[in-house]
Amino acid sequence: QVQLVESGGGLVQPGGSLRLSCAASGFIFSRNAMSWYRQAPGKERELVASITPNGGITNYADSVKGRFSIFRDNAKNTVYLRMNSLKSEDTAVYYCYVVAFGRWGQGTQVTVSS
Repeated sequence: QVQLVESGGGLVQPGGSLRLSCAASGFIFSRNAMSWYRQAPGKERELVASITPNGGITNYADSVKGRFSIFRDNAKNTVYLRMNSLKSEDTAVYYCYVVAFGRWGQGTQVTVSS
């Protein structure tokens, strides 16, 4: 059974940093591309970042380029999202997603506020 469990969200001040984690199980993690999405209140879910199975290629939404970094540890079946220079508009629920199975995690709330 495919499972994705996010963690690491919380309340942070503007300009601060957070690292999100997504622990995966139930599939061969090292063979699958992974993505992070987010959904702010009243808005559609949007793609934030994606990474290929071996981590060699990453892609980012324009709104987070230069501030966010996606990376993975295939030995730990975990994908991460490092978020720096956070802004209030980054406030959202962040979701992990495995493309091949169309499966979402439960999400983790990130709130950027002073």
